Amino acid sequence: QVQLVESGGGLVQPGGSLRLSCAASGSIFSINTMGWYRRAPGKERELVATITSVGYTNYADSVKGRFTISRDNAKNTVYLQMNSLKPEDTAVYYCNVEQLQGSKRYNYWGQGTQVTVSS
Repeated sequence: QVQLVESGGGLVQPGGSLRLSCAASGSIFSINTMGWYRRAPGKERELVATITSVGYTNYADSVKGRFTISRDNAKNTVYLQMNSLKPEDTAVYYCNVEQLQGSKRYNYWGQGTQVTVSS
């Protein structure tokens, strides 16, 4: 199985920045899409950003121009650079990794890291 370890969350003031990291370890075979999701209190989990194995990115409209997703395939790590943070960005952020093993597709989730934006 694949384990995901997240780091970088914390408390920041509006307009501040944070960089989230998610490192995958364990039975790594062929990782395809990696991404970040978030869930705010009282809301459904939503997609924040994804990045394919060849670097194609997709962002939620609410974070476009402020967040940047990237990955380091050699380190099996995905990052989320968050700039110009707003209070509405407050949520638990989850890392997601899709891996292909043979013809099967597997999805793995991190435990989540809290991001709080408040003055």
